[in-house]
Amino acid sequence: MAFTKKTSAFLGMRALQNLVSDSMAIDMGSASTIISVRGRGVVVDEPSLVAIDSATGEVLDIGREARQKYGREARGVTVIAPMINGVVADFERTREMLAHFVRKARGGLSHLSRRALMSVFSDVTPVERRALLSAAQDAHVGRVGMIEEGLAAAFGSGISADDERASAVVDIGGGTTNVAIVASGKIIRARADRIGSSNIDTAIINHVRRHRGLLIGYRTAERLKLELASATVPVDLSKEIPINGSDLLTRMPRSIEISAGEIYPVAQEVVRRIVEGISSTLGELAPEVAGDIYDRGIILTGGGALFGGLDNYLHEETKLPVRVANEPRYAIVRGLEQMFDEPLLVRRLMRQESQISLDLETETL
Repeated sequence: MAFTKKTSAFLGMRALQNLVSDSMAIDMGSASTIISVRGRGVVVDEPSLVAIDSATGEVLDIGREARQKYGREARGVTVIAPMINGVVADFERTREMLAHFVRKARGGLSHLSRRALMSVFSDVTPVERRALLSAAQDAHVGRVGMIEEGLAAAFGSGISADDERASAVVDIGGGTTNVAIVASGKIIRARADRIGSSNIDTAIINHVRRHRGLLIGYRTAERLKLELASATVPVDLSKEIPINGSDLLTRMPRSIEISAGEIYPVAQEVVRRIVEGISSTLGELAPEVAGDIYDRGIILTGGGALFGGLDNYLHEETKLPVRVANEPRYAIVRGLEQMFDEPLLVRRLMRQESQISLDLETETL
């Protein structure tokens, strides 16, 4: 009887531990941070933005609340993106931002997650990798393993780790584009370019300033991108929408009408550069791998995969089948979550990151 009670108590404790010691999948990008908790799904999906007091440096708001202030900051307030092109640009703000999102993901159930897997830009330098790892550890995430975005996106888009044939996965984020050729659960070729869908916003801002004499912010540029821009020629080139901004010369408020025909070539130039990187990678493949990709085509993931006409334009340029993954923005966290079902692989990842952490501590002594 005593044994039965102890066993029941032990199982109850294990169940409680599993509840409060969540395994997290974290995709922290330049545009947004997405966190999925095993058994609960996506629990955080917010902009990677931080609002700070310009005088004191104090963090005022993070995520959605910071985005509400973006472009309309009160005096003495600055909104920044601490992650740029997929890497840590401001360590302290990145740490605070991640800690805030992790607390939200836990939902007040726990002060420490048992383990977490984070996606990492495939072309990240050792210093950039360690900065991200340190930010995660300082945010009390727990034991952290890192996996390349391309591999995580492949798993999250339905590619099996046991599949011997090669698949091509292109993950387009806000500031990065990852091309990964995956076979047997490993990356056999990868390319990482620091260009993404946010570059379209920047290109639109520059065009409107130079050619229309109007200063606009990123929120207005994003509206133009979503409502008028596309990777292929728009059906209605004459479609116009009004936008407001500041006159370049007088700095007075002004409004102009801008058309899809004017915006299309601006956005298309950025898309062309992204597709050139994809085509370059495909042109370097071994014959057997190229044969697999010819049969299977290309899978698009990431928020940039949703840009209008991108799949059709990529198909036209490569002559390969192109499909957009189901819920492409969540492909990476879905893939990371699946990694928890591969304990040997997770254990190896944890050992690797423990060694990186040890090396970092040794270097700082």
